Amino acid sequence: MAVRAVRGAVQLERDEAGHMDDQVRQLLTAILERNALTADDLISVWFTATPDLHSDFPAAAARGLGIVDVPLICAQELDIAGALPRVVRILAHIESDLPKSQIAHVYLGAAAALRKDIAQ
Repeated sequence: MAVRAVRGAVQLERDEAGHMDDQVRQLLTAILERNALTADDLISVWFTATPDLHSDFPAAAARGLGIVDVPLICAQELDIAGALPRVVRILAHIESDLPKSQIAHVYLGAAAALRKDIAQ
């Protein structure tokens, strides 16, 4: 079993706690499903949010999914002029037998524009 990293992002329509929770849950669920992972395969998860998001911690959505014994941390993205607004990003460290080339990185909705080279 190897340690791998999987990335993902979603752009929110608005800065509202319930909306963030829903969108981050969808993103996490897609990452787990597309990589045939369970919560037991997670080592740690980093969440970042653009500076225009203030309504909640993205990690709260993971706890709501029952991911309770995995270290989670939230941070703020750099405030870069012209950057896509209202984006939550995830970097999850996982245990997986998949080779790096087969890891499915998940970019939902408009966030797919962030990484057209690896978005699934």
